[in-house]
Amino acid sequence: MTNPLPVLRASVEHLRTVIDDNDDLDPNASAYPEEWTIADTMSHIGSGATIALRSFEDVVNGREIEAGFNQSVWDEWNAKSPSDQVKDALVADEALVLALETLPQEKRATFHTKMGPFDLDFDGFVALRLGEQALHTWDVEVSLDPAATLSDDVAEVVLEGLARLIGFTGKANGETKEVTVRTTGPARDFTIVFSGDSISMVTKLHSGAVDLELPAEAFVRLVYGRLDADPTTSQANNTLNDLRVAFPGF
Repeated sequence: MTNPLPVLRASVEHLRTVIDDNDDLDPNASAYPEEWTIADTMSHIGSGATIALRSFEDVVNGREIEAGFNQSVWDEWNAKSPSDQVKDALVADEALVLALETLPQEKRATFHTKMGPFDLDFDGFVALRLGEQALHTWDVEVSLDPAATLSDDVAEVVLEGLARLIGFTGKANGETKEVTVRTTGPARDFTIVFSGDSISMVTKLHSGAVDLELPAEAFVRLVYGRLDADPTTSQANNTLNDLRVAFPGF
């Protein structure tokens, strides 16, 4: 697995640059999707970092998870002013990545936790946070720069764990079919399997043409429900539209 921690560090620093480089940033302006403001999105980043940090510390210190903690964090962040949601999210984002970076290597090797349906080692925990942090960063950035994309490094790490998410992000419609996908930057081949009430994804090398070819970062955004505009693809066809419907976002 690609080491996700330096990629998360880069994404945290990128978010700070996005915010700091926009002196006239309006926290009440729309982010992505339009019903979210930039402050709302930053609050998701900040509260998510706070919860992830507590979960991380609980695992490292062998503590039980405190009942009701997540809700208390959401209540705290929802009560913040929009400007404080933006400012404090950067602080919480940095605090989490710094804690991850300072964990000794021997403790990383034994780290293990469960988050919902996922069994995660240290790298898996970091990668899951990266997916949340980087996609919400894009939610903010694209409202300021419509040409914003995910970095190739982010796309590569998130791609590696995408199979475990796809069954939860996808909305099956009863169809039984397979969709072949090829990505670039990095180059990967996948098959998305629709089977009645479930959707899954397997890594499978394809020879010849595929149903859909697109940049890896666009495929990641597609699965996360964030690919509205027509990407740079070799086929702009009904397959892409069908997948947009199947992955409405979460």
